[in-house]
Amino acid sequence: MTNPPENIICSWSGGKDSCFALMTAVKSGHKPVALLNVLNENGQISRSHGLPPQILQQQAAALGLPVLLQPSTWQAYESHFVASLRQLKSAHNATAAVFGDIDLQPHRDWEEKVCAAAGLKTLLPLWQQERKMLVYRMLEQGLKCRIVSCNDTLGPDFLGREMDDVLIADLEAAGVDVCGENGEFHTLVTDCPLFSVPVQLPPSGKVQHENYHFLQWKL
Repeated sequence: MTNPPENIICSWSGGKDSCFALMTAVKSGHKPVALLNVLNENGQISRSHGLPPQILQQQAAALGLPVLLQPSTWQAYESHFVASLRQLKSAHNATAAVFGDIDLQPHRDWEEKVCAAAGLKTLLPLWQQERKMLVYRMLEQGLKCRIVSCNDTLGPDFLGREMDDVLIADLEAAGVDVCGENGEFHTLVTDCPLFSVPVQLPPSGKVQHENYHFLQWKL
């Protein structure tokens, strides 16, 4: 690699983009030292993906990495994120943070801002890659994931479906970006080459909050 290896914190959603960003960074020679995930204010589920701590901790254990689960309101999100980055930097001698964003410039701007505040470099290994090609690369490289939340355009029938050729075709037929980069859906990674064991998912039901649908985990 052209740049020296970094000790990296992964901004970990539990979904395909953050996981593939981590996989790509590791393949480039970087060393992961910790994961960071922001939960809702009561600490019961993660923001956007709706994942309980137990599933995120399973993923972290499969990766062999510590995970910091930080409860936060949306209002305090940025300050909590910066403080968490600083905490992990200090505890694990981190030098950079890796993010799974692909092409949304405001997201990149924010990530560079919070990393600068924490004294870390920003790595976006998936940046400006073509979205559909990226999803196929994820599958080819052994990443397995399923939809855990989605908007009304897709509806509850898409919840729980595993990412494969059929799902990609169905997403396109519904007029939805196959990467979900615009927030149409979110995924949960159940296995990948970095995992020592697959994630064992608890039973789940389905629940709707406003115009968004989520798997509700029965723990």
